[in-house]
Parts: sequence; C-alpha cells; structure tokens
Amino acid sequence: MWIERNIKKVLKRIAGSFPALLLTGPRQVGKTSLLRHLWPKASYLSFDIPSLAYQAEENPADLFTDLSEPIILDEIQYVPNLFRHLKSLIDQDRRPGRFLLTGSQSFPLMQGVSESLAGRCGILDLHSLSFQEVKADFPQVSDRDFLVRGGYPELYVGHIQKASDWYNSYLATYLERDVRNLKNIGELRDFERLLRALALRSAQILSYSDLARDVGIVPNTAKQWISVLQASGQIFLLEPYHRNLGKRLVKSPKVYFLDTGLACYLAGLYSWEELQRSPLSGAFWENHVFAQLIRHFHNQGERPSLWFWRTHQGEEVDFVIEKGGQLLGIECKLSEHPGKESLRGFHALEKFYPKSTLLKGLIACRSSHRYKFKEGNFWAVSANQLAKELSF
Repeated sequence: MWIERNIKKVLKRIAGSFPALLLTGPRQVGKTSLLRHLWPKASYLSFDIPSLAYQAEENPADLFTDLSEPIILDEIQYVPNLFRHLKSLIDQDRRPGRFLLTGSQSFPLMQGVSESLAGRCGILDLHSLSFQEVKADFPQVSDRDFLVRGGYPELYVGHIQKASDWYNSYLATYLERDVRNLKNIGELRDFERLLRALALRSAQILSYSDLARDVGIVPNTAKQWISVLQASGQIFLLEPYHRNLGKRLVKSPKVYFLDTGLACYLAGLYSWEELQRSPLSGAFWENHVFAQLIRHFHNQGERPSLWFWRTHQGEEVDFVIEKGGQLLGIECKLSEHPGKESLRGFHALEKFYPKSTLLKGLIACRSSHRYKFKEGNFWAVSANQLAKELSF
C-alpha cells in the first residue's frame, strides 16, 4: 500500500530546478521509498552497503559507469568524500534532476553540501507522516490514535500490531547506527535516559543543567547529545520570539519531538487513555500541533518564521508566526470547546507590543467546527485544519 506524501509536488519542482536534490530526515520516514515511487526508472545505489560505500570513497569515478540518470544515492552521509566527485560531474553538466540524494544526519550532510554542492543542490526535509496524510488513506484513525501511535509509515502500511514493539526496535537501531556514527557516545544507557527525560519535558522550556542532573551527566554532555538528536531529526529546539529584546522575555528554547509517537513511547504512554490520565496530556497535545505545523511548512519547501513567546512572569503564547512585522498567534488546548480564558496569552502579547502587531489568534483544539470568540480576531479551530488558517 502507498500513502501519498504532501511534499511530492515540491520535490518535483526542486528536482526540476537543481542538478541535485537532497532529501534529509530521520530513519524510517520514507525518504527512499518516496524517491523510488516518484522516479521509478531511476538508477539506485545504497551506501548502507559497506562494500559500495568503500568503492564510493576510494574509487568514485567508476561508481556511475553504465548507470542511467537520474541516480538515487541513498544514505549519502556514509560517503562524505563523494560530494567532491559529484561537484565535478555537475560542473560538467548542470542539467536539473541528475542526482537524487537521501541522508539521515543533517549536520554532516550540510557540511558536505555547503563545501561542495552550494548552488548545485536543492534541500528538503521529510518527516514522518502528518495526520492529514494518514487520515486521507485511513479515515478511521482519530487524532487521539495518531498522537500516541505516531506517523512512521511502517506503523500503517506494515503488519505492526503493537506500536511499542516497533519503537523498541527503532530505538535500538537508532542508538546503534546514527548515535554512534555522530558522536563517540560510550554510555548508550545514559543517552537513552536522556531521551526519556526529554520526552517528559516535551513542549517545555529546556534547562540543560536540570536535564543533566536528572540523567546523571554534566551539562556540556547534555548539550552535545541534544545536538545529536537535532542532527538526526528526532527533536526540534524552538527559539523564543524577541522583538526589542528585553529582560522580561525568556531566552531559553522549548524542546519538541518531531514525532509524538516516539515521545509517547519514551514517556511510557502507550494509549490515549493513559495519556489522558497523565499530567503530560496538554504538553503532548501542544507537541502534536507543533509537529503538524512543521510538516505543513516543510512540505511546502518553506522555512517558517516560527517561535514561541513567553515572559518571565509566565505570560505565554505557544506559537507565533511572523510575517511582515505582524504576528499570527497559536494557542494549543486539548479541550473540544475552549473558553475565553484561553485568550489570556493573546491579551498579554497585545499589552507587550502595539495591538496591531497581533493580526489573529488561533486556539488549536479538538473542536469539530470553527468558531469565533466574541472579542477580537480570535478563533477556535480544529488542530487538523490549522494549516488552512496560516496565510495572512
């Protein structure tokens, strides 16, 4: 079974504009499957195979002999020296769409691209499935089910009965493959404890010192390991919004998992009922909204101007999107019918900045219909229809 991906039009557009396309993202989100689905006649090389990776590093000139273009080069992070050879090939022939690259670790990949393929390679991020993508093919899946199960394609098209079985295997593979390749991490048990501690901090301000203390490591180690999680596409650190930076605004980021299913598994929450009884339910709903926002923008090929806003007194708007000096604010509420008390953050922001700064405020909730509050330009909207509200 094939689940249509919303990024496909952008992929085709970028591939038609650059000699090379790099599709990056975590393991098992469907990068290779998507490229082979969209370019079924493309040649294919996987550097997950050690012998092929060795050949690419030692004798790249013979690698593409007798291969027809386009050529899919899978897991290219294993062959960093190949970038220079690709640069030479592209400079000889700059036709678009010649090479389609995938990779799972963005920091090393970006270094290779910036050094060798700058101006020659279009770059896109692919995440696990969005709720919208899952819903299109599996209409029986609710937002509650999706939040706990997550969006990894194998959980829907495979024969996985218990998501926890799949995540257990995924975590073991991730720790052994990606983590050991990115950093010399000797104690994988400590790293796994860090992962679980971060899951319990989803949608919260990140304190490296508190996190390090809970895991039993030093803060610098926590920072290094968090950079690994960012590089491999597992977490996202959302920075606070600052305009006319003042002491009243917090400066630390908030941490989000890019797939809520993995976060729920790490937090030991295996069903909606367990999550609903947990004090983490509101935070995980906010994480769900964030993950869908990021997918929406990345599937359009955009880098969103997305932030959160918070004062030291605790006044907060979960997300703000800036455009042309104006803001669209988003608050996340697990309720199906949030009341006017949900608007407190918007009112605080309007007092902090000129009132015209906040163009519109949205309450991303579980409501089945969209409705407007009596005061101001504030709306309650289904989190699953939030993307339709983002143009302003």
